[in-house]
Amino acid sequence: MPSRHAALPTALGELLVVADDDGLTGIYFPGHWHPPAAGSIGVEVEAHDDRLFAALGAQLGEYLEGRRTGFDLPMSPAGDEFQHAVWAMLREIPYGETTSYGELALRLGDRNLARRVGNAVGRNPLSILVPCHRVVGAHGSLTGYAGGLERKRFLLELEGAPVVAQARLF
Repeated sequence: MPSRHAALPTALGELLVVADDDGLTGIYFPGHWHPPAAGSIGVEVEAHDDRLFAALGAQLGEYLEGRRTGFDLPMSPAGDEFQHAVWAMLREIPYGETTSYGELALRLGDRNLARRVGNAVGRNPLSILVPCHRVVGAHGSLTGYAGGLERKRFLLELEGAPVVAQARLF
């Protein structure tokens, strides 16, 4: 089946979910920072009629109820080599734990890559499945999240991760 999308109701709001023949390509919150271009999401289907979207809905439901700590769905996000390297590291962050942009940059071999890591994290098209919500500021502060800081805090608290106050802009 070619590229397709559906609206998937969840406890976090209605998500736009997108997939192609190889797997999920996007999960987007209402008001997402970097939504897909309208012409790139394929045909609209009913989430419950699509095997992959139905499985995603079931697994997200279990996760949001605290009964699941990981996902086993095919994923096929579009991105460059650096983004894929960062997203792979995100998938390695254990449930209930956090890391910082700087720590991820160090793992890539250069602390000066922190800003570039932040950009890759911000462009993660598979929110929740690729757990970018587990990346926090240098001192554990909540920093940007494409789905909003309230959702980031919710997800971290759901997982029992330490949550520090939101970063101040003044």
